[in-house]
Amino acid sequence: MSERIRKVVFPVAGLGTRFLPATKASPKEMLPVVDKPLIQYAVEEAVAAGAETLIFVTGRTKRAIEDHFDKAYELEMELEAKQKHRMLELVRSTVPKGVNCIYIRQGEALGLGHAVLCAQPIVGNDPFGVILADDLIDGQGEKVLSQMVREFDEHQCSLLGVERVPMQETGSYGVVSARDFADSVSAVDAIVEKPAPAEAPSNLAVVGRYILTPAIFELLRHTVPDAKGEIQLTDAISALLRQERVLAHEFTGKRYDCGSKLGYLKATVEYGLQHPDLGAAFGEYLKSR
Repeated sequence: MSERIRKVVFPVAGLGTRFLPATKASPKEMLPVVDKPLIQYAVEEAVAAGAETLIFVTGRTKRAIEDHFDKAYELEMELEAKQKHRMLELVRSTVPKGVNCIYIRQGEALGLGHAVLCAQPIVGNDPFGVILADDLIDGQGEKVLSQMVREFDEHQCSLLGVERVPMQETGSYGVVSARDFADSVSAVDAIVEKPAPAEAPSNLAVVGRYILTPAIFELLRHTVPDAKGEIQLTDAISALLRQERVLAHEFTGKRYDCGSKLGYLKATVEYGLQHPDLGAAFGEYLKSR
């Protein structure tokens, strides 16, 4: 019987130091792009792909994320009393009915691989998705995780979301060596963490979307920490390649690196222009500039 992706992990324990002082007391994942925080875009992508259990791997400064996806009784009563029905629906629909949010603490910042490993008690023996909220991707018709779930339904193996980047930027990504496999996916032969351009096997960079089989957990447990003491997900995926087929999905859409200030500003402009209420007026303002 084919397995389905019902669980998605959100590693959100990072400190967001590149956005200080804005992130001193508020999580970087709560930074708004127009009128929704980054983490809500990520959650909406997961739910659209069929996720029923959302697993947030958090840290000590991340309570705002839990509060955002919790029921806000006082706010809802206030909006209802003032008959602000549209705003009330926005608040109530933050997490759709039938979707469960679970929060796990990552006690130490020991890398993305460790954050994923922290989710194992909830994920169990199921395949699962991983979304990094920093990578905001406009799927331009179909959200990226939905694209990847469709491929998983057909191939039943791990998938990495990839995009082509300039060769001079390979040192900022995990980069795969891959060969054609099917229409929109390639078979991954190798993955290298942040290679120098001269050593990169390609310009196919792994971005913040993964579908992984539960075999990844045992490999993460035995992954040797890097020089910074962090467990890299890339290293565990490299080991997974020796056991199972892993595919790279070159997604359709536009990615904004909201882990950087420039990428975040670009996303704000683009999503502002697309906003149904504000887009036209915002576009006129930009023209006037």
